[in-house]
Amino acid sequence: MVKPTPCTISDGACIQLSTNQTWIVRADKIVYGPTPITHGRKGFETPLGNFPVLRKVKDDWSRPYNAAMPWSTYFTESGIAFHEGSLTVPSHGCIHLDPPSAKYYFNNLSIGDTVQVVS
Repeated sequence: MVKPTPCTISDGACIQLSTNQTWIVRADKIVYGPTPITHGRKGFETPLGNFPVLRKVKDDWSRPYNAAMPWSTYFTESGIAFHEGSLTVPSHGCIHLDPPSAKYYFNNLSIGDTVQVVS
């Protein structure tokens, strides 16, 4: 565990839903964060567990929610991603980040890196 994160991974991204925070860790050290987030609202909860970064799309668009998703870094097959978004309005499952953080996560997480989501 990389203190003070609640995650057990030593490399990748850690998300703590209860505190609305995320970190990037490398070699058991925090390299970015804690960063504020919003996550899935009731009925659209962000899933818990360990997931690999699957793909990245710089200027994505959500068709179901008719919303821009800049700097999308996807980590579930169902389409959950880190992306630029509101830090006051809960998402439909994605992890919203402020613009500089969304760009940092996009540029510093690689395909296959682990994303760990804990409550």
